[in-house]
Amino acid sequence: MNFLFLYTELADYFIKCCKHLSAHGTVHIVRWPVNKEAPFKFQFSDSIKIYDKNNFTREQLKQLLVSISPDVIICSGWIDKDYLALVKPWYKKIPTVLACDTHWKGSLKQNIAALLSPFFLRDRFSNAWVPGKPQHDYVRKLGFKEEEISTGFYCCDLDKFNELYTKRTNSEKKELPRRFLYVGRYYEFKGLQDLWKAFIELQNDSPNEWELWCLGTGDLHPVVHPKIRHFGFVQPSELEPILEQCSVFILPSRFEPWGVVVQEYAACGFPLLLSKEVGAMEAFLEEGVNGFSFAKENVQEIKNSLKKIISLDNKQLLDMCGKSHKAAQKITPEKWTDSLLKIIDGFHKK
Repeated sequence: MNFLFLYTELADYFIKCCKHLSAHGTVHIVRWPVNKEAPFKFQFSDSIKIYDKNNFTREQLKQLLVSISPDVIICSGWIDKDYLALVKPWYKKIPTVLACDTHWKGSLKQNIAALLSPFFLRDRFSNAWVPGKPQHDYVRKLGFKEEEISTGFYCCDLDKFNELYTKRTNSEKKELPRRFLYVGRYYEFKGLQDLWKAFIELQNDSPNEWELWCLGTGDLHPVVHPKIRHFGFVQPSELEPILEQCSVFILPSRFEPWGVVVQEYAACGFPLLLSKEVGAMEAFLEEGVNGFSFAKENVQEIKNSLKKIISLDNKQLLDMCGKSHKAAQKITPEKWTDSLLKIIDGFHKK
């Protein structure tokens, strides 16, 4: 088969899923340019074909699709008008799948989108494929029937992080490192400034041995503090030495449709501290069992969550590590591939 993805920014975890899918055919990916804040370096197998969207006109992209003759088209949202135009001629001929990670909030804009959906989405897409329940609710409002919706669209490179978990548990019969870890872009919506403020206030109020290590780049100027360390952007292949020196993952986002990074660090065996805006929380965080949640932009609640972790002994932290790892196994590249194959099979059985 020929699988075609009309994609935005590629990520390492998506390529891992595509490698698994490529056992069933050739994976073709039209992609946006690499983001300067996340300059991932990818390695592609011969069964994954990459096309840089900027190198094609819309007419050339139409010709490319004809030459590929896809068995299914998966499109990242509806932000790219070229992609919407490319999908329409294939509607009802093959499965055309809308991938969406937006939560239903009931806003005026979303209600208008629901009203207009028959004229710009439902006349192009046969199916929707979303990460989880928050997105499922939205595509239902957009007019997709229950049987036309699949979940589990985002999945991390589970083998890689499971392997890191095995290494960590083999070596961590001793004390866990007293370090919180943030991995993500340095943007205001990530809530980093809230985290930095909460961490510094906690250190001032109740000095302790814990540190905060932050990985990423963006337009926020890194705060300077003796117990906060900034690493900049780190390639996935270079993460392991850093992960070995940290133990608790924190994501304080003010806005986060999903957050594959949550599954990554859960699989690696990190207790989780997440803002309630993180979509992946519903799949991978069980309150008080493998971590804690807090309201977005609430410095006091972040401080309280940090305090809860600091108050735990090594045995309790290790127990949380195991619970996180177990929770991460809910979504796998195998299940991801099976979801797409079921979409294709279901389309042809209509």
